[in-house]
Amino acid sequence: MTETSKKMIKIQQTGSSIRRNKKQELHLKALGLRGIGSERELAISNSVLGLIDKVRHMVKIV
Repeated sequence: MTETSKKMIKIQQTGSSIRRNKKQELHLKALGLRGIGSERELAISNSVLGLIDKVRHMVKIV
């Protein structure tokens, strides 16, 4: 697949990483989310879907 034909997913952070497990905070950082309300569009891959699954209670798919 070429980079332009990859399917994309848009996610938004809805919960704070304060008082969360350090790993969950790092998962949000790896997804490129910096705070509540921040959005990011990422190419769908197994690693991205795995990260989203780990913090699904703090993100929403837009």
